[in-house]
Parts: sequence; C-alpha cells; structure tokens
Amino acid sequence: MPKKTNHLIMSALGKDNPGIIDHLSRAIYECECSIQDTRMAVLSGEFAALIAVEGPWDKLARLENQLPELEKELGLAITTDRGEPHEGTSNLLPYVVDLVTLDQPGVVHKVSRFFAEREINIQDMVTSSYAAAHTGTPMFSMRMNVGVPADMHISSLRDEFMDFCDGMNLDAVLEPIKN
Repeated sequence: MPKKTNHLIMSALGKDNPGIIDHLSRAIYECECSIQDTRMAVLSGEFAALIAVEGPWDKLARLENQLPELEKELGLAITTDRGEPHEGTSNLLPYVVDLVTLDQPGVVHKVSRFFAEREINIQDMVTSSYAAAHTGTPMFSMRMNVGVPADMHISSLRDEFMDFCDGMNLDAVLEPIKN
C-alpha cells in the first residue's frame, strides 16, 4: 500500500543571495520530498518564495525540523502551513490578461475588483513599472492568469472587460492560455 502524500506550503523571505534556491531545493530533496509548485522572485533586492511541497508526513516533519537552521544559514524568514491540494479548478477555463497603461494609482485594485465582482479567481499576477522608450513616460504593465468559470459567457465577459479597460485608458487583452 503506497504511503499517503501530505502537503506543506513554505514561504521564504529575506535578502537575495546566490544559492538560496539551491539550498532550499536540496533540503527538500534530501528529506525525500518533492516540489509540486513554486513561485519565486527578487523584488528590490529581497528574495520571496512560495513553495508547495509534498511527501509522507514523517518526511515533511523532518523538513520542518531543518527549517530553523536554514533560516539562520540563509538569512531568511521561513514559515510553513500544512494544507491539502486545491482540487476546485476542473470547471475553470485558464485565461491570461495582459495590460499596459500609463502608470497610475489603483490599477491593480480596480482590475482585481473587476474580476472579483464576477467571481473570477486571479491565480497568478506579475506587475512592473518602467519608463517608455524614447519618451521616458512612466508606464505600468500587468500579466495575470485567471480561472474563468466554464459556464460564464466568454464573449460577454470580454466585452465587459474591454469597456472597463476603455474607461480606464488601459491597453489590454483577455485570451485563453495556449499550451
């Protein structure tokens, strides 16, 4: 009979240094656990990671016991949460939202509210600010992956989103994610 697989979500935050991912992934591997999903980034010199790990409960416990030493060694704050994998995505269609606009306050809030009001979950988001080529105008870009309920009328959603974007002067697209 195979061992039951358990889940652990790790978050790590601290000053960025070379080798952090190597150390974290080695600790997970040496505890005979596996990484199922990861989001890692360096923002303003700070390293941030969310790592979904799975393995038998005793191996995850062994990993958790090693984290205080890893925190000291890597200069990170590491927290964990035991959880179950999220299974509620079978009736969701994966869509991507790409948008660019003049940098202005409230864009993330207003766009996220548009989707929340329609009960569309934002599953992943990356934003950045930059200066436009040639003019130096402050610009803002956002890329989001969203889960659109399969019973939602996509054409109506797209029309509502385009009207919303026109009202905010956002250049945006909403399209299915292609594999």
